[in-house]
Amino acid sequence: METFKSQKTCQYAFSDRGDGEMTLQIEGRLDVFNAAGMIHELSKTLEKRQPRSLTVDLEKLTYLDDFGALVLVQIRRIVAESQGTFHLSHMGEKISEMLAVLHFESLAKKIPLSKKRRSGMLIRLGDGTLRHASEFRSLIAFIGSVCLGLLHLCLHPRSLRTEDTFLYMQKTGVDALPIITLISFLIGLTMAFMSAVQLEQFGANIYVASLVSLMMTRELGPIMTAIIFAGRSGSAFAAEIGTMKVSEEVDALFTMGFDTTRFLALPKIVASILVVPLLTLFSDLFAILGGLVVGVFMLDLTASAYVGQTMKTLTLFDVYWGLMKSGVFAFLIAWIGCFRGFQVKGGAASVGQATTSAVVSGIFLIILFDAIFSVVLRYWR
Repeated sequence: METFKSQKTCQYAFSDRGDGEMTLQIEGRLDVFNAAGMIHELSKTLEKRQPRSLTVDLEKLTYLDDFGALVLVQIRRIVAESQGTFHLSHMGEKISEMLAVLHFESLAKKIPLSKKRRSGMLIRLGDGTLRHASEFRSLIAFIGSVCLGLLHLCLHPRSLRTEDTFLYMQKTGVDALPIITLISFLIGLTMAFMSAVQLEQFGANIYVASLVSLMMTRELGPIMTAIIFAGRSGSAFAAEIGTMKVSEEVDALFTMGFDTTRFLALPKIVASILVVPLLTLFSDLFAILGGLVVGVFMLDLTASAYVGQTMKTLTLFDVYWGLMKSGVFAFLIAWIGCFRGFQVKGGAASVGQATTSAVVSGIFLIILFDAIFSVVLRYWR
């Protein structure tokens, strides 16, 4: 028998019974303080001798914790790799209870990996239908919550968080003004240039002003402003609320008795409705300015003639119609952005998915409602 001292609190001894059968006797305490040293020394000895059968005698073991159990697991693994058998003997009542609590028998077992079966087409179709039905129900519930919040705001105007509302007006309006004016100017420039190529053949250069002004005020101005707003602010609303949902701040607000829709969503929605129509006005003005540049420098039109034709073509109805559409678009984008944020579950990946979904859903709603407005305008006038 060989005896080695691993730590002050633990000793072990190997005895060879012949024919590759060995016994390992462990004495003292096998715990976190000596587990690393025991694993190191026992592993070297067992890998060198490779016993056909190893019996671990725990009769004199006085204490065992989860780190000590890890030593036994490592011993069993080394013996199994050398095609040997492993046994425990003379376990005390406390040691047996500890190993049972740690599920020692199953610690070293390899869990077989089963190939995941792909669901059938009908199962996937049914799962998608149920998921969309649940999402639609949540969507309707959130619409009701927002409408009730707006009604409460009309009855109690002071309940609005004015500081946050002004902050969102700055973020969604003032900060977005440079990019919107630049894009609108370039769109007006491009539209005037492309239309001039055709109209110039018929000597109708002056009607470039009519085309640019009508298209921008009725259609492109509200749509382009709304799309930029969806990309900048709709995604930001979803990401902000989604991050709060992941960090459980929304749950904390609900626990404290706050209406999360009124507290988080309404300032964003109100700020959007107030600011986006103003951004649309700037978009219209700069697009007309872009058309003016083309008319003056390429079509030999005077600035007064171009402006006069624009004023002759446009009516207040066209301007108000575009502003009304932009207000509706603002409500839809802010509403869907907040809704996607409240839908977030899980971690950072879910926040990214909600942000993407907010932008895509916002643009879809813009196009859908613009088509509805076009049909309404066609049969109204």
